[in-house]
Amino acid sequence: MAVKAKDIVAIMEKLAPSGLAEDWDNSGWQVGDPGAPVQKVLVALDVTPEVVDEAEHSGAQLIISHHPVLLKGIKSLRGDVPPGNLLFRLIRSGIGVYAAHTSLDSAEGGVNDALARALGLEEVEVLHPMRYGQLLKLVVFVPAGHADAVREALGGAGAGWIGNYSDCTFNLRGTGTFRPREGTNPFIGTRGELEKVDEVRVETIVKKEEIGRVLQAMQQAHPYEEVAYDLYPLENKGVPRGLGRVGRLPGEVSLAEFAGMVKEKLQAVGLRYGGDHRAAVKRVAVCGGSGGDLWPVARQKGADVLVTGDVRYHAARDMLAAGMNFIDAGHFATERVVLPAVQDYLAANLQKAGLVVDVVMARSEEEPWAFV
Repeated sequence: MAVKAKDIVAIMEKLAPSGLAEDWDNSGWQVGDPGAPVQKVLVALDVTPEVVDEAEHSGAQLIISHHPVLLKGIKSLRGDVPPGNLLFRLIRSGIGVYAAHTSLDSAEGGVNDALARALGLEEVEVLHPMRYGQLLKLVVFVPAGHADAVREALGGAGAGWIGNYSDCTFNLRGTGTFRPREGTNPFIGTRGELEKVDEVRVETIVKKEEIGRVLQAMQQAHPYEEVAYDLYPLENKGVPRGLGRVGRLPGEVSLAEFAGMVKEKLQAVGLRYGGDHRAAVKRVAVCGGSGGDLWPVARQKGADVLVTGDVRYHAARDMLAAGMNFIDAGHFATERVVLPAVQDYLAANLQKAGLVVDVVMARSEEEPWAFV
């Protein structure tokens, strides 16, 4: 059976949930039929004429981009001027476009995690938390002899994570009662007779977005025909999601040395930096794309430098006046680091889901600026 574009997007949205997108953004479907069959996906930063050429020549039916091709509203759709000519090409070629923009910026494993990883940062945390994942408490009642199997299934499906601790549960032993009625096929007990069973109350914590998978795993491991379980919403804050990351380098270096490291690791054509070139750098804040406005947050979090792109003149002046060092490595260089991660994620998870799709990364994209 052919893989549909919407099946691939559903997997992409597990990495970058649409709910993480900023209100002003236009993440999501840009063009195409979600029900169309797809054999090849092209992952790209931008939907440019060169990227569309690449998609056409390689036989890709879907482009998953970071930047939306329709970020700003359009008032006409013409075939002789952008962006209409590009949209006409995509439609004629049967190529769909889905954009994960600010959703991928904030996502765990997205742009900013990829940027922090590329720069070798350790003990990384969200720079500017804007929302937190919702948590649920799952309580299930299991016959004592099967509690280990159910706990293992819950942990394997992603339940029980508290910080960096996995398989967290609380267990309380007690007596369960039930009376099987006509039409039942009880694992324990006899129809019509009240049964008393030594059971374990297993409690664990689950991310709301993972509850479907966790419940399925629990029910498959549970021996009962009808599984008794409860779900409770929690006020506890889940994993923070937001823009930027902050972490520390393995060792202290000067600002000038670190700027050279950034240029090399991001393969930047050129970069600008501001501050005392002899200043010590240990704690680093990063924000892929245009993150210059986050410098007050970076300073508050104790960062010695902010690595981002598109730093405006007046923002640079404000940072220098406040004693905040910065490195502007460019919008392109600070975001393209996510493309290999997206490619690997899609390839692995499509294979895990049994969906045969070729995932390739665009090779035609280049820095839009020329440096002399």
